[in-house]
Formats: sequence, structure tokens, C-alpha cells
Amino acid sequence: MARLNATVLSLCVVLALLAGQSAAGRYYSDKVQDKVRKEVEKAMAYNPSVGAALVRLVFHDCWINGCDGSVLLDKTPTDGTNVEKKAVNNIGLAGFEVIDTIKQKVGAAASCADILVFAGRDAADILSGGKIFYNLAGGRKDGVVSSASAADATLPHSTFDFTQLQNNFAAAGHGFTVEELVVLSGAHSIGVAHLSSYQDRLADATATPIDSDYQAALNKTTPLELLKKGQDPTVPNNPRDASAAFQKAAAYDPVALGVSPARGVLDNSYYHNNLENKVLFKSDWVLRTDGFAAGKLQEYKDNATEWNSDFADAMVKLSGLPAQGKNLETRRNCRFTNQQYYY
Repeated sequence: MARLNATVLSLCVVLALLAGQSAAGRYYSDKVQDKVRKEVEKAMAYNPSVGAALVRLVFHDCWINGCDGSVLLDKTPTDGTNVEKKAVNNIGLAGFEVIDTIKQKVGAAASCADILVFAGRDAADILSGGKIFYNLAGGRKDGVVSSASAADATLPHSTFDFTQLQNNFAAAGHGFTVEELVVLSGAHSIGVAHLSSYQDRLADATATPIDSDYQAALNKTTPLELLKKGQDPTVPNNPRDASAAFQKAAAYDPVALGVSPARGVLDNSYYHNNLENKVLFKSDWVLRTDGFAAGKLQEYKDNATEWNSDFADAMVKLSGLPAQGKNLETRRNCRFTNQQYYY
């Protein structure tokens, strides 16, 4: 019996190690990527919410002139301090300190753009419990231009209708299909949103249907009057991640809906929520207005494994959008161009 127990214990240890390597203990032979991984794990262990922020940074960087680390800049010689971070559509961006820490570790061995996409990949891996993973190569260069107005003109708005979303994703420099639009929207299973981004969904005359219980819970938690007072609070993108009191008020039962109740997980719960009218943004709900997109919503609701795979593929494509600027470099400091490094 003792020998049997020892065998079982050894097996459990092996399984635990394998499970850890798939989520919070993956190792890379590439020294830069391995350092990135270790720092992301440390940061997420200290503050789990930074994981969603790192995933979000990939889209908000690469969508503007390709993956060039421009979203990380605090100022540039041409744009001053009116950089992408200041864009209305970039409200709530975070995770910059994690990138700074990694840059200090790797130095000139990696560009800020490479660090950003590696960190986003590792955060997605950890947040999905190892179900979403993809390989990335290095070699990106950092841009020297970062414009708030360009970011607001290029990033999709939360109030876009379907045609606007479709055109934005298909535009030159992006080249994403409707299927990939639906796939990447699934990242709204994690993270938080500001009231200003979903205020249109709380009005009585909202043009896009929203579940009445969910709307009432949002109006109680983040009433529109707060915006008039200069406040712009956040709520989780996913009602699964809200408090028990909020879920009760919103008549949201993740188990009954077929969603894992585990909070903060990057998974296909977004598709369950969308088909129940329990998503925050107009740009989420309008995916239901196109026949093909609506079919993909149902498909990903029914097949979590397929979404995991397709999301990984879409993130590889996103992380590979080439930098479009001139005078590209490998920055010494991710917040400043090399021209400004000593100033």
C-alpha cells in the first residue's frame, strides 16, 4: 500500500509539473523570450489584472502603423507628449511598468516591440490555463512616431456598427477578415471597460438590445450621472468576473449559461454572453447583425477548442503586422526614442 501511494504521489507530481509548464511555468530556449516569460509570471502573480492589460497592448500597438512599440512612448521628437497613450480610444491602457522591467532585464537584446508581443503572448497563455499558446519570432524594430490623433482615427470605436468594424479590420495595413474580427472580439472575456465606452448602452432608447437585468445592474453600479461629475468608473468586460451581488442583480448565472465560473480566464465565455445580450459594447452586439458573424458567434460558443486555436492564429497574424514607419530603431528605453534618451 505504501509503495502504491508513493507511485500515485509521484504521478501526481509529474502531472502537476506538466500542467505548470502549460500555464505558469513554460520555458523557452531563447534567452530573451524566457526572461520575458519569467517577468510576466512575476507581474501576474503580484497583480493578476495586468495579464489582460498586456494582451490588450498587443492590439493597441500593432493596429497603429504595425507592431512598432509606439504605444509605449511617453513623447517623441515629432509628436511631443501628444502620443498614443493620450488617445481617447486608449483609455485605461496599462502594463507599461511590466514592459519597462523586462526591457531593463534584456537591454539591447530585444526591441520594445518584440517585448510587447512576447509579453502579450505569455499573458494569454497563462490566462487561458495553457489552452492558448503560439510561437513568435523576434526581429521587430521600434518606431519613433506616436500620435494620439492617429490612434483615435485608426482604432475601432466601441460604438461602431458592423460595417464600420468590417471596414476597419479589412483596411490596408490590417487585412483581417470578418472571422478574425469575431475571433479577436473574444478577448473581451477578460479586462475592464470604462463607463464612457458603454454609456450608449445604458440609455432607455439604446439602439442595440441589451438584456434588461444586465442593463439595470450596470445603471445601478455605474450610473450615467457619474460622467457629469467627471468620474469614469470601470466594470469587468465579462459579468462572470463581477461580484456575486452584481451577478445576482444582472440575473447572470455562469454555470447555468454553460460558462466556467472561474474569474479572469481567457476563454469562449464572451460568445455565451453575447448571444444572451449580456455584453458591454455596441461593437460587440452588432456582430449579431451580420449572418456570417452571427454564425461564428454560435460556432465559438459551442466549440471552445476551436476558438482557442483560432484566437492563437489571429494573435500570430496581429503580432506580425510589420512596422510602417521610417527611421526604425531598437530603443534603449521603451518610453523614449533614442534621440531623446539622454534628455
